[in-house]
Amino acid sequence: MNDKNDDKPGTEDTATAPRSLLDRLSHALLGEPATRDDLLEVLRESAKRNLLDRDSLDMIEGVLQVSEMKVRDIMVPRSQMDVVDKNQKPEEYLPLVIESGHSRFPMVDGDKDRIIGVLLAKDLLRYLFLEKKKRAQFNVHDMLRPAVFVPESKRLNVLLREFRTSRNHMAIVVDEYGGVAGLVTIEDVLEQIVGEIADEYDIDDDLMVMPRDGGEYVVKALVTLADFNARLGSQLAHEEIETVGGLVMNRLGHVPRRGEKIDIDGLRFEVLRADSRRVYLLKVIPVEQAGRQKARK
Repeated sequence: MNDKNDDKPGTEDTATAPRSLLDRLSHALLGEPATRDDLLEVLRESAKRNLLDRDSLDMIEGVLQVSEMKVRDIMVPRSQMDVVDKNQKPEEYLPLVIESGHSRFPMVDGDKDRIIGVLLAKDLLRYLFLEKKKRAQFNVHDMLRPAVFVPESKRLNVLLREFRTSRNHMAIVVDEYGGVAGLVTIEDVLEQIVGEIADEYDIDDDLMVMPRDGGEYVVKALVTLADFNARLGSQLAHEEIETVGGLVMNRLGHVPRRGEKIDIDGLRFEVLRADSRRVYLLKVIPVEQAGRQKARK
């Protein structure tokens, strides 16, 4: 004798029937708390079905990632911090301010463990327009903003909320012993969510290699070795790597942070932009040319 439900539609065994995308999405958002991986699976499936565009998916993944990352994961390490010293005259650190292109600089009292405030680059404009006689009376300390200190164990989502409420854009990172471990900016956090943010080194989307003054080049990390060689007349090669950024990471043995440098086949590569996952932009200059520039400084 047949089961009563054999002839009824819609009686498929729900324990084994595959769930629809809507079912899974509803369960992820409205049902019992799902795992992070389950939620990501639903979102990625939505993107495959064109229910969610790729940029939105990347941003959501970035938000989820930020909630799990800590300040130490993205901070600019102490050794790579660009700082100005209160014991120097403004004209002594103006070249650093101009060349780096940063908008904020920690001011130290002789040592990076003694940070007394944050100097905004725009505040130095007043100094540039002063007559030489009046520059001696210029007091840069009156323009300092208070430095904000955060532990390197602070989660990025918490830090971002604090940045928003305080309208502060930079924090000094301290280790468990109270020493300065590095710094982090609101841009560093936002780039984990939205990807790279335009800055002073940006080049047109159609350009992969852009020449600059002094024999330098700004190069996108995704440029192929073949295209790079054709443009610069170099002979970079690797059996398993196709891009310049990949070659730099391979030679360094890790994902580099901004400011790291390495010499490869007579060329000096400096990382201009990178996050915890990949390199975006590089500055390239012949090693000999870099040596001459350093000698002139």
